[in-house]
Amino acid sequence: MKKVINILLIIMLTSCTSVGRFGAGVDITFDPRTLGMQIDDTIMQKNLSARLALTDKRYFISIQSEVLDGRIFLTGKVDEPEEKIQITKIAWETKGVRSVKNAITIKGQSSFKSTAKDILITSQLRSALIFNKKTKARNYTLETINQNIYIFGIAMDEEEKKEVLNEANKIYDVKEIFPSIYLATELSRNKI
Repeated sequence: MKKVINILLIIMLTSCTSVGRFGAGVDITFDPRTLGMQIDDTIMQKNLSARLALTDKRYFISIQSEVLDGRIFLTGKVDEPEEKIQITKIAWETKGVRSVKNAITIKGQSSFKSTAKDILITSQLRSALIFNKKTKARNYTLETINQNIYIFGIAMDEEEKKEVLNEANKIYDVKEIFPSIYLATELSRNKI
């Protein structure tokens, strides 16, 4: 009975959304996915979040996941490398998963200065995407870890994808860029 209550509590807490958004991540007003695809991805994300929270309640706060077209992107911090491996395994066990990108870091591997630089880099890129008329900033999740930028999202066309990468390359102090930018035409359910 306690497990059922915990599961219901997790589902209720993770189901809270803001107006104009369906789950977390891409704003539905700019999302090229069908409503069915968005629902499938949201179900996958909620399922993963619930299973992570049941594994360890700390993961509910410390691990964030994003799902686009069955591709899972994980971020956050854990205490031990074994936890990162376990979370990756849980993500791969999610029904319908096509790939898992793991940007989870181990606590203690970054300093306050490094974390501040990461926040600054993410803010600069987010601002550049917002002010660039050729990009839809809402379609991207950005994460910077140890001066490496992880970009996860959907571009409407190849030109927008290049523009996002160009903006990322302009930012000072970036070591490497890890794009997971999918074209709207590449989404699996659009290929019929």
